[in-house]
Amino acid sequence: MKNSTILLVIGTATPLTTLAQKLETIRAIPAHAAIVIVAEMPVFSYYAVGVEPFGTPDISPEWQQQVTATKAALHAKETEVETLLQQHELSGDVTTVAAEPGTIADHVARRAMLCDMAWIDESLRPSKMLFKQALYGVLFQSPVGVLLNTPNGNVLPDPKRVFVAWNTQLQAARAVQQALPLLRAADEVIIGTFDPVMTEFGEGEDPGVDVAQWLTHHGCNVTVQQYPSGGQTLSHCIMERAKETGADLIVMGAYEHSKAREAIFGGTTRTLVEQTDQPVFLAH
Repeated sequence: MKNSTILLVIGTATPLTTLAQKLETIRAIPAHAAIVIVAEMPVFSYYAVGVEPFGTPDISPEWQQQVTATKAALHAKETEVETLLQQHELSGDVTTVAAEPGTIADHVARRAMLCDMAWIDESLRPSKMLFKQALYGVLFQSPVGVLLNTPNGNVLPDPKRVFVAWNTQLQAARAVQQALPLLRAADEVIIGTFDPVMTEFGEGEDPGVDVAQWLTHHGCNVTVQQYPSGGQTLSHCIMERAKETGADLIVMGAYEHSKAREAIFGGTTRTLVEQTDQPVFLAH
């Protein structure tokens, strides 16, 4: 990951102590930090604005106050982050995004286009809209993967054991491709398949061996494990097997089903995204 560019998405409430840990991790790689500070702009009350000649245009003073406060908070945070970059002697740049909720994903995706991976700060989770928009922007509108649930980023420079939830879907292959720098740096990579269909037109006669061979060519130390689900959900199986193997990172393809379906009925990706106990790297 040396000389890579890591997109770090934070909010105005991100503690400087937490950010300092992340910056120190990025500096140790060393990599360039592309920091995006996002804030949700209050939605303009279009329905409340009169249209001449039927009414007099009237902009809510409360809306104006909220906009002013949001911009002031972003500017203050930007100054703090720029100072922190100088203190850590880290190569980096800072941009701010203040937009209505529906367009935040577009702004995050545009910055992610020229990065090697994205890292979303945990402080965005209380604002579900900000967190989801940042996540969707990276996964669905950019070519990179996203890292979650690692406050200090200790899995970035030196992962010990990485658990790859593998199947033959495109999303899983993309996750492995995007996580390759992490996999090459790991002491061990475990390829885990669950209830594999061991047929020529399914997942092959020995599922997981093909991707293991490919990773071995890259110098990875790879082990293949095939697990039965035992009637449990796939998300539960992935997290339990990762814990059993002592993995400090899970790599997985995201949203093999539509995100609308997962939002309504739940799914593996949704569970892995919502949990906060285990670091996970996702790509779509």
